[in-house]
Amino acid sequence: MINIATRINPAIAPAVTEVISQLQARHLIGNTLVPSVGGATLDVIDPATGQVIGKAPAATGDDVARAVEAASAAFPGWAATPARQRGKLIAAAASAIAERGEMIATVLALETGKAIRTECRGEVTTAIDITTMYAGLASELKGETLPFDPQILTYTSREPLGVVAAILPWNVPLVLMMLKIAPALVAGNTVVVKASEEAPYATIEMARLMAKLLPDGVLNVICGTGRDCGAALVEHPAVAKVTFTGSQAVGELIYQMAAKKIIPVSLELGGKSPMIVYPDADMTRVIAGAIAGMRFTRQGQSCTAASRIYVHASLIDAFVATLREAVSKLKIGDPLDEATDIGTVISQRQKAKVESYIDLGARTAGAKVDRCGELPGATHLKDGLFLQPTIITGVPEDSPLMREEIFGPVVCVQPWDDEDDVIARANDSDFGLAATVWTNDLRSALRTVQRLDAGYVQVNQNLTIQPNLSYGGFRKSGLGKEASLEAMLEHFTKKKTVVIDMR
Repeated sequence: MINIATRINPAIAPAVTEVISQLQARHLIGNTLVPSVGGATLDVIDPATGQVIGKAPAATGDDVARAVEAASAAFPGWAATPARQRGKLIAAAASAIAERGEMIATVLALETGKAIRTECRGEVTTAIDITTMYAGLASELKGETLPFDPQILTYTSREPLGVVAAILPWNVPLVLMMLKIAPALVAGNTVVVKASEEAPYATIEMARLMAKLLPDGVLNVICGTGRDCGAALVEHPAVAKVTFTGSQAVGELIYQMAAKKIIPVSLELGGKSPMIVYPDADMTRVIAGAIAGMRFTRQGQSCTAASRIYVHASLIDAFVATLREAVSKLKIGDPLDEATDIGTVISQRQKAKVESYIDLGARTAGAKVDRCGELPGATHLKDGLFLQPTIITGVPEDSPLMREEIFGPVVCVQPWDDEDDVIARANDSDFGLAATVWTNDLRSALRTVQRLDAGYVQVNQNLTIQPNLSYGGFRKSGLGKEASLEAMLEHFTKKKTVVIDMR
């Protein structure tokens, strides 16, 4: 077995080793690290080496009940805490996380296979920024006065919901956790997080740093499978709200379970995001935007990945050649190596799924499959879950490659020559999460933005989630928005109308 300490910064190696040791098979409940009631565990795999780096606790209904009970007990006191005081505590928690940011980023790289330089440090920074933003919005938890009658005082107030269940995926767990728990906590709710069993450690450690500054039970994290842990959490009678990021199929199940209890849900699900390139676009910016938008440095494991690129027919040959050349220069390697641009996918199952789509492309008549870059040759990475970024051209619009979320480093590039037609093709999807438009003509940009049926549309850039930019999709991409004041008010509070007759 490769010694983890030899692969990371010696200055933080002891801290990383200590944290992983402390978190072995432990949930965070009531500000205490505790094992599962039944003692069951799940292996946590380093995707770069294939080695088991530790154990995650495998929660069942008993563990869910403990966590929800802790959150329920903490709720009255936390809800009664003045909102600005809650905001100050969350701001202090963000500072505590920042002090340990490099250690958390290293743990994240180790358990997810994402490159520390291009992905993990940025994720930690964004998570901190989101937390800080919401901490500063505590004073905005206010209602309205209503001009109903001069003799009657009428106003609304915002009140917390209760216990919030936040269910996380493995691809960007820290950012997605903060998009959920920061507004929920600032609004006065208590939270039970279900961490991904495939990447639990950075999530639990970040939450533990926060929980140290909060009353016991306000923030709890459990870990386990969706079947044994996630379902029990959604169905628990004391859970008042569910916020979930993950697959469409699981989101549909959660929606059905929550409907039986008649509780609110917010769902951030899949995507198949189009990128439309006009003939006047700046090719240098477009290529950089395609690489960033496809999230190649994250192995394409992103719901907003620009996995359908429509390039004007006059540019498509040059675009594909230039994109292939640029992507081939990205280094695929050990996620903990500072020289690495691209790490691994998360699991053997995910790798097999992505490869099945690439094989489909290779078997499609008229299609061309370009695998870009070189796989790592280091001995200690021989069992790693590495994939080459892949560009596919010549597939029909009804191909699964064009319609299904691959969640891997596979992009399909298609030509277009009619604006109405390309917008129709871009909108012809079950999903509606994100889209981008690339043109130097303002009229073309505004025309296309107005007609694209997606919740997060950008022009001449392809940014990931940003604090204070409302984020969320249409259709089967989910329900609700995140990353904004609107998200906190609409999804983590309930509005009460008060009418006082003063006559």
